[in-house]
Amino acid sequence: MNSIYLQGMWGTQVSVEADVSGGLPGWSFVGYLASEVREAQDRVRTAIRNLGVELPPRKVTINLSPADLRKEGTGFDLAIAAAILTAYGIIPSPEETWLFLGELGLDGRIKGIPGALTLTVRARELGFTRLFLPEENLEEASMIQGIGLVGAGDLKSLMELLKGAGPIKEYERRERPGTDPGQEKYAGDFSEVNGQKVLRRAAEVAVAGMHNLLMIGPAGSGKTMVARRLATILPAMTQEEQIEISKIYSVCNLLSGEEPLIRRRPFRAPHHTVSAQALTGGGSRPKPGEISLATGGILFLDELPEMSRGALEALRQPLEERQVTISRVYGTCSYPADFQLVAAMNPCRCGHYPDLSRCTCTAGEVSRYLGKISGPLLDRMDICVEAQAVTYEEMEGKAENESSASIRARVEAARAIQRERFKGLSIRCNGEMGGGQIRRFCPLNKEESEFMEHIFFSLGISVRMYGKILKVARTAADLDGREQILTKDLSEAVSYVRIRQRYWKNG
Repeated sequence: MNSIYLQGMWGTQVSVEADVSGGLPGWSFVGYLASEVREAQDRVRTAIRNLGVELPPRKVTINLSPADLRKEGTGFDLAIAAAILTAYGIIPSPEETWLFLGELGLDGRIKGIPGALTLTVRARELGFTRLFLPEENLEEASMIQGIGLVGAGDLKSLMELLKGAGPIKEYERRERPGTDPGQEKYAGDFSEVNGQKVLRRAAEVAVAGMHNLLMIGPAGSGKTMVARRLATILPAMTQEEQIEISKIYSVCNLLSGEEPLIRRRPFRAPHHTVSAQALTGGGSRPKPGEISLATGGILFLDELPEMSRGALEALRQPLEERQVTISRVYGTCSYPADFQLVAAMNPCRCGHYPDLSRCTCTAGEVSRYLGKISGPLLDRMDICVEAQAVTYEEMEGKAENESSASIRARVEAARAIQRERFKGLSIRCNGEMGGGQIRRFCPLNKEESEFMEHIFFSLGISVRMYGKILKVARTAADLDGREQILTKDLSEAVSYVRIRQRYWKNG
């Protein structure tokens, strides 16, 4: 029998063999197995007996190969049961291109398993033509085309089906309407954000180019409000993106029959007490963390300085490599971590610096508070913007604010320009450009070059920051539909750097 072991996002084919012979009766499992796999003998044996099938006492050997791969989880139960029934001659041997996945209950019921969508993708890649799996996983697995699905509610019905009691009917996939981004119902809208013109513009540029964004300002100025409305201006996902993101959620068992596919870009906002392991993923059998669940969308970290140093530093490698690798005793697995980081913070513990008329913190306290954000992490923030205190007139909201739909239209137009620009390359957005790509796609005319030369020496910016300025300026030009970067685009990008230098003197 064939099954699959899922390790991270990668599935390895596992062959389940059963041999029945004379000798001292008993069941023996071999093949480097975790305890839950060895316990399958009790689940399978009891389930078969409760179906009214009496197995003659024989020496039964069950082998799960490859032997050097540690197998974990309960998803092998169905393949083990099918192998034993075949070895006893109760059912005919299934075809080599069939695959069995599912956990058995003691009464013979076949229970759902995590990762059904990811397992189905891998089964299709391995060339299997038919997949037998629990009925409760059918909706999730049906999102994947190109492989036949057969749902099994209990072992008895599956046994009769394999014995030829009737034709094997594959699950008929039903059509699901795609998500129209213009019709999505969000909890908020940018039209509800009063004032904060600079902050709104920075948020638009950040989303358009997938730039990491840091918002700094007094408490109650609207940083979190803006961050949570970023989801409303994210561009719609392609079918391919929906599948890739849904695979991560499938591994975590976060999909359901009602929502078997992630159709909106993720927006994850863990509490500031989150641990490094919860962010990156882990466990004895590593599962994805928040940064992987935010893939394709936004990871929002509020109260950034209040997070632990370990959690903050754990973000550095995934932000560069766009994936996170988790190593444990029994192996190593990698998960995607292709997210946009958005963070918000107060400028000091009381939240009012640099307004010295209201700030109660000493200079040392302010310095220590800001110093919780390390230089290497700060270097990974393309845009740093200050949220100003909202005036009474702005709070009253008499001016008509631009809606999320209007902003999203510009974002999607800018993203379309970037898709065309980077066609055939491994990147999709301006925020992902490296040094060579910046030189290629961000050329400057004489006037703009002289402006940047002046900025480079007068502000004492680093080479890394110089590249970030060009990337952000490239996005500002894309939002205007221009190929050429102008001085005003560079000035806007430089303003985001100067905010950082205002608070971190050596930034």
